[in-house]
Amino acid sequence: MRAGTYIKQASGYRAFIPKALPPDPALAMDAEMVRLLAEASLGLGRLDGVGALVPNPELFVAMYVRQEAVLSSQIEGTQCTLEEVLKYELDPAGVAQPAEIAEVVNYVGAMNHGLARLADDFPLSLG
Repeated sequence: MRAGTYIKQASGYRAFIPKALPPDPALAMDAEMVRLLAEASLGLGRLDGVGALVPNPELFVAMYVRQEAVLSSQIEGTQCTLEEVLKYELDPAGVAQPAEIAEVVNYVGAMNHGLARLADDFPLSLG
């Protein structure tokens, strides 16, 4: 595989190990690549424009973090929806699967803690 290889780990799982940069052979900047880059740039410009219209960016990010927590937890086998998480955050006693939803809420708390530390204490780095 051009981008990297899968290496079997002692635990039985496979880990993707990317190849070093820059790629060899170099990327071909043909017409198709230029078209795709232009589409991506246009999409980012639209997102930037829409983002400027969001009245409360913190609320937008908070909802995104919760949706990401739901999706990540589903990969691990947890079955709940964003709506259930929001209901749990309002009233933990009023939900049907409190243990599974609490796991997602813990993920949200961990993500918020990490984002706060990035903003306050640590710059984003490979370390």
